[in-house]
Amino acid sequence: MSGYLTRNVRKKKQNCHDCGTVMNVAEKILIALGGNAILKHREEGTAEEQLENVRATCSHMVELIKLGYDIAITHGNGPQVGDILLAYDIAKTTLPPMPLDVCGAQSQGMIGYMLQQSLKNELNGEGIIKPVITVLTQCLVDRDDPAFRSPSKPIGPFYTAMEAGRLRQEKGWTVENDSGRGYRRLVPSPDPVRIVEGEAIRKLSDEGTIVIACGGGGVPVSATGSGDIEGVEAVIDKDHVAALYAAIIGADILLILTDVHKVALNYGRVNQSDIDEMDCKTARTYLAQGHFLPGSMQPKVESALRFIANGGKRAIITSLENAVSGVVRGEGTVIYR
Repeated sequence: MSGYLTRNVRKKKQNCHDCGTVMNVAEKILIALGGNAILKHREEGTAEEQLENVRATCSHMVELIKLGYDIAITHGNGPQVGDILLAYDIAKTTLPPMPLDVCGAQSQGMIGYMLQQSLKNELNGEGIIKPVITVLTQCLVDRDDPAFRSPSKPIGPFYTAMEAGRLRQEKGWTVENDSGRGYRRLVPSPDPVRIVEGEAIRKLSDEGTIVIACGGGGVPVSATGSGDIEGVEAVIDKDHVAALYAAIIGADILLILTDVHKVALNYGRVNQSDIDEMDCKTARTYLAQGHFLPGSMQPKVESALRFIANGGKRAIITSLENAVSGVVRGEGTVIYR
């Protein structure tokens, strides 16, 4: 490796926000959990299955805490918000469907509850006293973002061609054929501008609370003419929000956990080549060459670059199973300045 990793937790000097005193504090990691941390492929998605997955995930995070790191957490919500939308669709003749922003908030609460409870139980089992809290998070987006002119993110249930036509006419939705599997609604995926609850999240994190926030990219909101905010029908990329979240809390490391051990060139081909490490210049070159697919590895690498541009030390992209070894020994793909 290039010498920027250590087997011991590094301490950094930080000025106290209240008195200006210089203190030695542990490095802080923002852990961005992928979908497999909560729901694995081919599982039905029962509460019991998801809770068991979350418990296993929390055991990895507690190992990092035992090594002396401070952590904060964000997570995806794709399968969960999809199930919520499907449930409303099935029950639409009995119960009024909720808009996408409300469904996103519901999924934040559900996943946050599982993470918060499981993590607290794991900490108690190790005799570690640390508060854990979930912050229902809104993320501001710009209504003039080009994404609103070309919705691209598929969500919710599949429809027949006839149903798709009706939804286009009645609701003004963009509904397109999804890889021959049926028709699905497409919504915009704008860039996050600001985390509305950012200051509260920062204060909680600085005080030593483990904060679970920005689930599923946060609930997208936009500013009205009067200065109020209101929900919008969109999905924000969770990896892009992770870079904002990490900057707010002053994270040193962004740990993006997904379902592969390393980032790769020519992924899935006979000439696939895994990447152990790359600097930002190399990562930008690979992005420009199209090595990382949209909706897959591209936003993760983009998030790592944004994080480092905002002052982060290094980003690590690896699997959940490699969470600890990724931080301690650099297993996975490390992106650095």
